[in-house]
Amino acid sequence: MNSPKTRFRDAFLNGETLIGSFLKIANTQPAEILGAAGYDFVVVDEEHAPFSRESTDRIILACKAWDIAALVRVQGPAPEMILSVLDCGADGVLVPHVDSAEKARAVVSAARYAGGARGYSPTTRAGRFGGARMQAHTEAQDARVTVIAMIEDVAALDHLDEIMVVDGLDGIFIGRGDLTVAMGQSSGTAAPVVEAVGMITDAARRAGKAICVMSSSASDMRSLAAQGATAFITSSDQTLLKSAAAQGLEEARAALAST
Repeated sequence: MNSPKTRFRDAFLNGETLIGSFLKIANTQPAEILGAAGYDFVVVDEEHAPFSRESTDRIILACKAWDIAALVRVQGPAPEMILSVLDCGADGVLVPHVDSAEKARAVVSAARYAGGARGYSPTTRAGRFGGARMQAHTEAQDARVTVIAMIEDVAALDHLDEIMVVDGLDGIFIGRGDLTVAMGQSSGTAAPVVEAVGMITDAARRAGKAICVMSSSASDMRSLAAQGATAFITSSDQTLLKSAAAQGLEEARAALAST
């Protein structure tokens, strides 16, 4: 992969194993720390965390400085939501609640120039602030921007094959949390959810689409890898901070209790 890790799309499409983390904290330092640690990518979570366009922009810049790919889970499929993060230089988007081929095509159209309807402006970070000529800019962006549809609705299960074959869609993210709630279950290990995940991975493999998942346990990751997943979001900056804080506090109390 070229440095910095902005060739995430090449690795994703080639089925390389990629490890990433969600970002929930609207600050650059979590991204910088994960980049320094050697993570392959982060996902700025605009859907569920308090990011502004400006904070997302700063984090994308920090990712470029620390050699880590920056994806953004946008709030929704609106073209302006997708365009804003791509103009900031994001390496790709995760778009929530894609439950039909029509939605998938609209998402791809918003993210692509050729065959799509992405708004054009070269005076952005993505366009080297006016330094990239039109054809070079549009071709480079279409080659590097990764488009990932989040499959997390019961309605999507009836349209998996149609969604997967949408041209320009690079892969899918299985939103097991939303899917679990939507199916009226209380655990991602419930039989209906496991069956649905199998349906999704089978459809993705048939269409040759890359699969991204969130997974935090070794056994779960191995199971999903066996089903074809290659990109793994293993945690979030909040979870990592919470875990380290709890461990540090426990160790400090134990040490002081023994004195």
